[in-house]
Amino acid sequence: MARTRVAVVAFDGIRPFHLSVPCAVFGETAGDEASPFDLRVCAAEPGELRSQAGFGIVARHGLRTLAWADIIVVPSWRDPGEAPPTPLVAALRRAHARGALVVGLCLGAFVLAEAGLLDGRRATTHWRWAARFAARYPQVRIEPGVLYVDEGDVLTSAGTAAGIDCCLHLLRRRLGAEAANRMARTLVVPPHRQGSQAQYIEQPVLATARDTPLTKTLDWATRHLGEAHSLDSLAMRAAMSRRSFTRHFRQHTGTTVGRWLLAQRLALAQRLLETTAQPIERVAERAGFGTALSMRQHFGAMLHTTPSLYRREFRGG
Repeated sequence: MARTRVAVVAFDGIRPFHLSVPCAVFGETAGDEASPFDLRVCAAEPGELRSQAGFGIVARHGLRTLAWADIIVVPSWRDPGEAPPTPLVAALRRAHARGALVVGLCLGAFVLAEAGLLDGRRATTHWRWAARFAARYPQVRIEPGVLYVDEGDVLTSAGTAAGIDCCLHLLRRRLGAEAANRMARTLVVPPHRQGSQAQYIEQPVLATARDTPLTKTLDWATRHLGEAHSLDSLAMRAAMSRRSFTRHFRQHTGTTVGRWLLAQRLALAQRLLETTAQPIERVAERAGFGTALSMRQHFGAMLHTTPSLYRREFRGG
């Protein structure tokens, strides 16, 4: 199978972490197998680049690499008040026009918007700069409170660590839930956080606290997704009031019980479709959708495909 070609755009003043995110997800392997991606870092400007941390970066490739790539990642931008270089904007437009998938992580969304790739679409960026983004690009439907937005051929993410979520989501789209889970384990990060999850959660419960009534309840729920669950039933299992459970759940996950359950059920269904030959009806039951029709409706709304097509795609036929 031909490897997917990925170009990551580096620029003067880039933060090392921003550059490292797509390089880690698409440039490393999650085991002994060969990487399914051919990754190249390309410089948006000539000469040696200076990182925000003070060390230099020498990229072997330039903007011509964007014409080669299947996926282009703009991992951020140095200043939301500075327009990106015209050659970079033009190269992104040409690449997108010929069918490349373009990703703008964090302030990289400003670069994609400057290129006109987000006109009439939904997008997100770092919450701190969302208001400035909305004022500058009124033709873009900004969603400032989410982790990432997938518009098919264009993806954008919120700041810093949300870039990992966005890249893992794209990896999941390309190679399936199991591949994304393996990479997440390699990076020691959560395997899936849905795009609609909040960017900023005040007073978060520590993700490592595994012995609280809430975390024990969530662990139990993920092992019993085939059963019916509700806010009230989960609160009762955690021996918490409905109000207290709702507050702590939101602080811990950044989302609602309904959305969290749907994301967990979709992830389980994806894994079962990829790794088993069980009938669609059985997968729907095990994942807690009840019927194949219900699962098909949720796949269409959230993943823009059907369970049958999803299974065929990841089985190569």
